[in-house]
Amino acid sequence: MSIFKSFITSDVIVSPFKVNKSFNFYGNELTGSNVEIDRFYGLNNTASLWISGSNPTGAINTQDKILVYRSIKELYYSNFLLNSNGSPAATASFNVDGTITGELYTPNYYNYLSTTLTASRYFPTGSGNLIGVISIPSNLFGEYLQPGSIEIDSPNLSTTFSDDSNGNLLNDNTSEKVGDVIYEHGLIIFTGPNSPYLAPILAQIIDPTVDIGVRFNSTVTIYETQYKCTIRENEFNFSNNQTQISGSTNSGILYDFATGSFFTPYATTVGLYDNSYNLLAVAKLAQPLPLSAVTDTSILINLDL
Repeated sequence: MSIFKSFITSDVIVSPFKVNKSFNFYGNELTGSNVEIDRFYGLNNTASLWISGSNPTGAINTQDKILVYRSIKELYYSNFLLNSNGSPAATASFNVDGTITGELYTPNYYNYLSTTLTASRYFPTGSGNLIGVISIPSNLFGEYLQPGSIEIDSPNLSTTFSDDSNGNLLNDNTSEKVGDVIYEHGLIIFTGPNSPYLAPILAQIIDPTVDIGVRFNSTVTIYETQYKCTIRENEFNFSNNQTQISGSTNSGILYDFATGSFFTPYATTVGLYDNSYNLLAVAKLAQPLPLSAVTDTSILINLDL
């Protein structure tokens, strides 16, 4: 038979923890309907005449190369165009006579950084320069890509590319930086810095007709809730199970074993209910647990959601 008791605040502890899942996609798997890892070129076109849609790119969703270039530049590199370590902050002073002394320039944009370390970002700004972008959808990477888990390769390349856990994308053979990883946005960006070196990389990595392998780990926060079910020594020490009653009718006479001073009920199952008394979860004990008549009995239930 069942018994009921409400939890109090101190009986429930919620503990968050990070979990990771590994993914490994190759070739046509990248463009599958349940994956959809896209690849884009970005083109710096300095011509005065620009026609929207005239430079299509994308393995799945068609974008314009010029807009890809400008979007990546605006979001992640605009403060690193004058200096790879970032633009200087303004040091100007406003004098009482209305004049200004010192450097007037200050960064005008906020660029997303994946690390608290001093950033070092290169972005090609020459006419006709290319960048490459691999975009991983959020339903795969979760909250963010796990730093240090990204790897990219192709049978046509003599090297692999991986991140250094600090947002830098490196050539594994030479340790040369070839781009950046924005972990929280699922973006792998190839920027160079050596454009002649970058061109053959992009031809293999970004071209949707070329098979490449992409490996990474996703990160998701799971909340583990621990419920402490405490039964006091003076609670629930008499069973309501009707099989204790002797005879074929409900005579109210208990069997002898149930009237002894050492008799105690056993707990076998714990059910968790909401405020409307709807059963939400059931926890089965490995073996029946006798309830103590001299001390508290506690059952801990861990529920991961």
